[in-house]
Amino acid sequence: MQKLIESKIMRALVEFDMIQDGDKILIGLSGGKDSLLLTYALTILQKRLAKNFSLVALTIDPNFDENFQSNAAKLTEFCKSLDIQHKIHSVDIAGVIREQGKNPCFTCAYFRRAAVNRIANELGANKVAYAHHLDDAVETFLMSLLSSGQLTTFQPKTFLSRTNVTVIRPLIYLREFEIENFIAEKNFDVLKSPCPIDGTTNRQTIKNLIVELGKTFPDLFDHLTAAMRKNSIGELWDAPKTRKQMRETYFSYVHKS
Repeated sequence: MQKLIESKIMRALVEFDMIQDGDKILIGLSGGKDSLLLTYALTILQKRLAKNFSLVALTIDPNFDENFQSNAAKLTEFCKSLDIQHKIHSVDIAGVIREQGKNPCFTCAYFRRAAVNRIANELGANKVAYAHHLDDAVETFLMSLLSSGQLTTFQPKTFLSRTNVTVIRPLIYLREFEIENFIAEKNFDVLKSPCPIDGTTNRQTIKNLIVELGKTFPDLFDHLTAAMRKNSIGELWDAPKTRKQMRETYFSYVHKS
């Protein structure tokens, strides 16, 4: 494994204390470049680290493409070469989207996560590893600001009390281009996303926006990364007061003494 890739993954593992002895980690393996690297890296580190943990990979078939499972057989072979178990589980997310007609990205993410957490419990896995990287975190941060007015993004490590599963994201310090370069060097067979709206989502719009703004503000990505830290908060307005909280002050303005 390239030293840069390994050092950034190690930083994430150590800083957020992601792996403990006895962990059984379920890897979310979509077949995309990010999850292929995650799966490969964890199997390498499993042999090198002074931590005793086990791995199993899971691929969710969202029923977007009738040929998905036959294509996903490549992932089974990939996992076999790494000496880890691989499971493919079908969830009719496409059907739910057709029936509900709601935001397809939200629906897909919700049902995919629910299935992964349920299967983690069934397999006795106490942790789920996702392949989100630094670009994903920055895009989520900016998308949240623009769409909801909130400064928030996903955490590198999150305990889910409802399912008793801890989500870890070991690639959180890797840039997307670093992953692309590594996958190209290794010549891994990347599975094409079955998502029917791939490349046209709000996330893609944000990704494109960051690239365009970066042409004018070269340090934009680094500044957005820094802004995600809690210690980056500067001077912000107080939270808005309620009518009850402002009542006394209000009357001091409208009633003469």
